[in-house]
Amino acid sequence: MTVENGVRVMAGVMVLAGVAMSILLNPWWLLLAAFVGINLIQSAFTKFCPAEMVLQRFLGKGKV
Repeated sequence: MTVENGVRVMAGVMVLAGVAMSILLNPWWLLLAAFVGINLIQSAFTKFCPAEMVLQRFLGKGKV
């Protein structure tokens, strides 16, 4: 798995988890999904993605 694909998987899991927890527990969990969406948008413009940095270290691919 590439780091880029890992970021997409991580973002998808976080969005689905936020939506599920908002249905099951408390609507405030939708803020998690919103935060992930905002982070994806800002990373498209700035090329800075904290999740990518974490995955690079975890997978041992490239310098951060």
